[in-house]
Amino acid sequence: MLPVWVLPLDGPDALRVLHGQTTQDLLHAHAGEEHNTCCVTATARMVALAAVQVRPDGADLIVSAGDAQAVHQALDRVLFPADDVRLGLPQLRHWHGLVQSGGADRAAGWGLPGRAWLLDPEEPLPEPLGAVEPVTAAQQEWLRLRQGIPAAGAELSDAFNPLELGLRPRLSFEKGCYLGQETLAKLNSRDGVKQQLRRFWAPDGVEPPKAGETLLDDSGERAALVTSVQGSMGLLLLRRRCWNQESIAGLALSLPSAAVFDSH
Repeated sequence: MLPVWVLPLDGPDALRVLHGQTTQDLLHAHAGEEHNTCCVTATARMVALAAVQVRPDGADLIVSAGDAQAVHQALDRVLFPADDVRLGLPQLRHWHGLVQSGGADRAAGWGLPGRAWLLDPEEPLPEPLGAVEPVTAAQQEWLRLRQGIPAAGAELSDAFNPLELGLRPRLSFEKGCYLGQETLAKLNSRDGVKQQLRRFWAPDGVEPPKAGETLLDDSGERAALVTSVQGSMGLLLLRRRCWNQESIAGLALSLPSAAVFDSH
């Protein structure tokens, strides 16, 4: 279970507004569809991970990680009286994912197949969820690190952009102008990404680093910034010149399962 915030936008201009304020192409989305996206600053720095659920009368922006209040305030600032859209207050919901082999691709979250439910906190669990043991917070964090899902206060910060975090499927480079588009287009067209997300594992005998620690390569130069740690596993941002390395500072490196990069 994850607490998420739903920002409802009602009216025929809802998708147009979200199209211009998030990184995904939404103008041609249809009712019943869900599209993963990012909320970023004007310089393409991360603010939140989100999904857009399209309704016949509008759309819901579901903020799964990050500052939902900041996203709500940003949307409120860009709305004009001529816009045929009404922005509602953020609503707390609980997101539940059930991993099932053969389920819908990525429907369970974490880049895994299965099913998902978005429920009111007071709503009883549906039968499929009530029949299984929920994962613990530690197991949930292990899944997040394995898949490479950014978290608030760690990878999800104004220090990083979506291309660095492997969030390419959430971006559109074909649609017109949107918040952060100019910076993302330059990074993409000029191959300007200077660091990428990696998963690390500390083998026996190697002390795991701490979150926020800078790692050095064999020549003593800065090579990576550690962002998350759980036990002997975690996530870090690896500098470009080290992308092909399989280890750094004694740590084994690998690509997170859900991260997508053009090159590595």
